[in-house]
Amino acid sequence: MIQVWKEKDGFGENFAARIKRRNRKANPKVESSVAEIISRVREEGDRAVRDYTLKFDGSVPEKTELFADDIRRSAKLCSPDFLASLHRSAENIRDFHRRQKQQSWFETRADGVVMGQRVCGLAKVGIYVPGGTAAYPSSVLMNAIPAKIAGVGEIIMTTPPAKGGQPNPAIMAAALEAGVDRIFQIGGAQAVAALAFGTDTVPAVDKIVGPGNIYVATAKRMLFGTVGIDMVAGPSEILILADETANPKFLAADLMSQAEHDVLASAVLLTTSERIADETVRELKSQMDSLPRRKIIEQALEDYGAVVVCDTMEEAIQFANDFAPEHLEICAANPMESLGHIRNAGSIFLGNYSPEPLGDYFAGPNHVLPTGGTARFFSPLSVDSFIKKSSFLYYTKDALSQASDDIAELAKAEGLTAHANSIQVRCGNNGL
Repeated sequence: MIQVWKEKDGFGENFAARIKRRNRKANPKVESSVAEIISRVREEGDRAVRDYTLKFDGSVPEKTELFADDIRRSAKLCSPDFLASLHRSAENIRDFHRRQKQQSWFETRADGVVMGQRVCGLAKVGIYVPGGTAAYPSSVLMNAIPAKIAGVGEIIMTTPPAKGGQPNPAIMAAALEAGVDRIFQIGGAQAVAALAFGTDTVPAVDKIVGPGNIYVATAKRMLFGTVGIDMVAGPSEILILADETANPKFLAADLMSQAEHDVLASAVLLTTSERIADETVRELKSQMDSLPRRKIIEQALEDYGAVVVCDTMEEAIQFANDFAPEHLEICAANPMESLGHIRNAGSIFLGNYSPEPLGDYFAGPNHVLPTGGTARFFSPLSVDSFIKKSSFLYYTKDALSQASDDIAELAKAEGLTAHANSIQVRCGNNGL
């Protein structure tokens, strides 16, 4: 069962280090297999993709690319209630991400100099979407909607073929709602490689985003540089800060909501109340009995879970900043008081009625978040993830002449005399 610490000694740095090490464990067999897949797809294109689809998925779908009629027909298999909920979620995600959009800008100085920055969406983006039993329509919305708002020219989605070659209706409905342009029934590392290099069938993209298993994550990591990626996400995490006013029933439910993802998931409660700690542990035991994924939850909590009693909320916040969790809940009488002290967290959930699944599915902020302590320097997926920026400048001859001596001085200090010459030949100096 979950570890309980009534004293902070022995906890903290050692526990956090163990959690973060989960993300850094390389699997030589997986890396070797993925390297072979990447090499074959680069050399053989569609033939290699087809071979690996047959090998790993059991059959090759009649249609590799799904077209508008296929997508609409599949989406209609979803219930009206699901489609309505999907649409409301998409609207919330659009509203949140529209506020992130940046504008190009320029300024003109009195001496005639013009400079500024152009902001434009990437030309093509690939979205990987898991299929089969692990179908996540919410991830389609979270990845595709910010890309659309950013002005991406074309969004290409790949998803593994389901049994019988039929696409998952919920994923198709989400793709239709989010405005995905093209969909291919390809999964695994071969899909990532196809998006990175391009084949006769699948176009090459500028960036690949979206969740996947260890083979997909490894392929994204290996192909970074050939193509951009969002991040290499590790197992899910939740850290909850709770004072004596928190509800143990809620706390237990939220810890388990992340623990059910994976046996490597981490769920931690830091509380200033020994009573809250004890009651939460009792609630965990009680609620777990009714959950279908009980074994996964139990293993995750035993290996990577903890309930810790802290002396003060300040102490708990310090640990949270060091831990830099993917999801951070603050269940306290006045959670806003703590918000300004949080430096490192993927997404922050404030109060007893803002549980983590609210962010996963509906509220609007993105659920693609940094894990394994990388929230210290990475941000959630956003509109910014799908844009690029170019600076531009225009100088008149007089303006360049005014700056020429300074530029030449700096260039010569670096031993780059051709740089200095480029300035000097323009400013009444014969240069070299």
